[in-house]
Amino acid sequence: MIYLQLFYEFFVTGLFIFGGGLAAIPFLQQMGENTGWFTSFELMDMIAVSEATPGPIGVNMATYVGYTTAGIPGGIVATIGLIIPSIIIALIIARLLVHFKENFYVKSALYGLRPASLGLISAAGTTVFFLVIFGYEPRNMTDVYLLIFDYKALALAIVLFVATRYVKAHPAVFLAVSAFVGIFVL
Repeated sequence: MIYLQLFYEFFVTGLFIFGGGLAAIPFLQQMGENTGWFTSFELMDMIAVSEATPGPIGVNMATYVGYTTAGIPGGIVATIGLIIPSIIIALIIARLLVHFKENFYVKSALYGLRPASLGLISAAGTTVFFLVIFGYEPRNMTDVYLLIFDYKALALAIVLFVATRYVKAHPAVFLAVSAFVGIFVL
């Protein structure tokens, strides 16, 4: 039964995420709340591990959740559930887009999906920011965020943000430096 639920949850997630793996984070937040498979803090770890491992972040997160929930078969089922909608949609769109690629409505729909993806990714980023810097997930905008303030995490985030903008280095270097700082400084 758990395999069917994993497949269903990730099939629905795969069906509705647009904009890459980071757009899956709001769906995963909802999934964690509804199923109890993981907490918001575990989701942060999931994001970190999924970003650090090779491959698409969405697939890595599906595999991670499936594995922690139901072992290796769960990881396989969750991953398949996530990618099947993309395969089906890609096949259908490839077939239809040849005929409708200049259609006004198709162009407009694709144009409208861009800001939706940005909004989903921004919402997920904001939640991760508050979890890291303040130690809890905001439920609404009236929450007071002065309970726990981790100035070291904020300083690391700012330094890495600036460094990724102005220093030409492989992303693995930033991950290694961050891990080192996390282990020995924070």
